Amino acid sequence: MKVINGTRSITGLTLPVVALGVFDGLHRAHREILRETVRLARKGKGTGVVVTFWPHPQKQQSVYSLQHRLKLIAASGIDACVVIRFDKRFAQMPARDFVRDILAGRLHARALCVGRNFRFGKNASGDWRLLVRLGELYGFKVKVFDVIKDRGHTVSSTLIRRLILAGKLRAAEKLLGRPVTILGTVVRGRSIGKTLGFPTANINPHHEVLPPSGIYAVSAKVGRKKFGGARYIGTRPTFRKKENRSLSRQIEVHLFGLHPDLYGQDMEIRFLKKIRPDRRFSSVAKLVLNIKKDIIAAKKIISRH
Repeated sequence: MKVINGTRSITGLTLPVVALGVFDGLHRAHREILRETVRLARKGKGTGVVVTFWPHPQKQQSVYSLQHRLKLIAASGIDACVVIRFDKRFAQMPARDFVRDILAGRLHARALCVGRNFRFGKNASGDWRLLVRLGELYGFKVKVFDVIKDRGHTVSSTLIRRLILAGKLRAAEKLLGRPVTILGTVVRGRSIGKTLGFPTANINPHHEVLPPSGIYAVSAKVGRKKFGGARYIGTRPTFRKKENRSLSRQIEVHLFGLHPDLYGQDMEIRFLKKIRPDRRFSSVAKLVLNIKKDIIAAKKIISRH
């Protein structure tokens, strides 16, 4: 998939069919829009294009970082993604100008696929009705998608974000239509896990929503390589008082089996099940004993997946 940063770099897109939206989370409703975008593009021998925005227009923490989102968009079969920086200047662009200058003027869109609840332009004044009216003027068709409901709740990134933060991963998975995952870069840590006999990969998450602190059974993917493991999210309370550490949360993964040096590489981690909450132990020996129990529990969970 071709990634285009900003609208000034848009070139060479043949008969674009455009999916328009933030697409944070790439949940079930989003994927329905992308599937239809790809279908219409193939049918008309055109280009399937996503137009998305970063940072989040509503200034919320993202379910997925931009890099994670682009990875999932590419997997859907989309040919190109235009990433528009949502800064103060862009936020002041009137809705009609966005359609005239970008969708029609630079993209030369032939068709748009958009959710019924999508809003755009200054003060969120633009909606699907405006797109339909202006489509008649600028020569593009608009296909509008209704929201998807699950047990009376609208499938939305806002709801999914709330569920992940509350630790309700199964409910979030159902709305996403896929397991809850996060993407992060493996970085060098303080090697505390290694000194305890359980080396870990320290993860710098890419501005993504994280579930509550605790120990989780996980599967991890780096490139095409997959690993099982136990993931820790927390503030290392057993060591915090001794070292006078801050309350910032650490993210570490103990991977099972042999694996190469992963420093600097991106790791996608799938949460399988929470084993226990984070807690402070009265001694390092008791912590080590519980880590051993956590690893046994994680391996049992992974064997069932």
